[in-house]
Amino acid sequence: MSRVYLDWNATAPLRPEARVAMAAAMDLVGNPSSVHAEGRAAKATVERARAQVAEALGAQSADIVFVSGATEAAALALAGRGLSVSGVEHDAVLAWVTQDLAVDRDGVVVVRDPALACVQVANSETGILQDMCEGLAVSDWTQGFGKIPLAFDWSGVQMAFVSSHKIGGPKGVGALVIKRGLDVQAQIRGGGQEMGRRHGTENVIGIAGFGAAAAAAALDLANGRWERVDKLRNILEKTLEVSANSTILVGKGANRLPNTSIFLSEGWKGETQVMAMDLAGFAVSAGSACSSGKVKKTGVLRAMGYSEAQASCALRASLGPLVTEAQVEAFCDVWLAARNRKFAR
Repeated sequence: MSRVYLDWNATAPLRPEARVAMAAAMDLVGNPSSVHAEGRAAKATVERARAQVAEALGAQSADIVFVSGATEAAALALAGRGLSVSGVEHDAVLAWVTQDLAVDRDGVVVVRDPALACVQVANSETGILQDMCEGLAVSDWTQGFGKIPLAFDWSGVQMAFVSSHKIGGPKGVGALVIKRGLDVQAQIRGGGQEMGRRHGTENVIGIAGFGAAAAAAALDLANGRWERVDKLRNILEKTLEVSANSTILVGKGANRLPNTSIFLSEGWKGETQVMAMDLAGFAVSAGSACSSGKVKKTGVLRAMGYSEAQASCALRASLGPLVTEAQVEAFCDVWLAARNRKFAR
């Protein structure tokens, strides 16, 4: 069997639709800020993508600000605001906020004042979903986008942010969604682009790919492709639960993304598991991918009450619509065999 990719929460494979849109955008000569025909053609591509992303997010085109990714969007939304969060948020959020919200063993965040809080819609490591409180100041929608139904206009959230490469678009582009009537102070200044919220010439090629990926992701969701992924995730977890009864399935009883499973085998380091699976042809992870190529110890599980020793033994498999049942079964066979060798010593 060829290599099996089970790390969709880190990044999704580039969609064919995005590739086609990017190839077409490469032929555009103009700067989107120029008023001549070439500039207008580039601008039209950006605005078409803005409409596609807005529709996929249940927002209006004027709500969308294109940036370099969710990390920049988080900085744009959070810098200087002093919002409260829990320890299960992504590092891109934790860099800007006060970590003082409680989180229970099921990964559910206790929000005191939504207007002063930032709460993710879905956790990248556990897949656990959070309720969107009315009036929530900011929400990280990076992992939920494209996997579960989201509608910004109906969410009650003031700002949300997403990233292109999580839905099969190119890396290096994302969006901040801002409720009409609100504004942010630009962190990158110069030319007044993106309605004065994010200056600098737009990444036309990346934005075109993002828009195409958003449209395709919305279609996948409407057609029930993630319901099939949910069934595959359940097969994976049931197999591990039956065959490795000491393994802890994190968030098993919680409301989760349809594709994410994280499990702990105490005494078997997550980084060792990642390397063993990689050598066997399976791409999985031990947590968030945003650590410059390092295998990162998860703070999410520690915030949920797991011990340092338990958290260090986590392995995450995140699936996508291209994953097959045969691949899931093969992963389970290989992982269980490796586990048996580990604990037979």
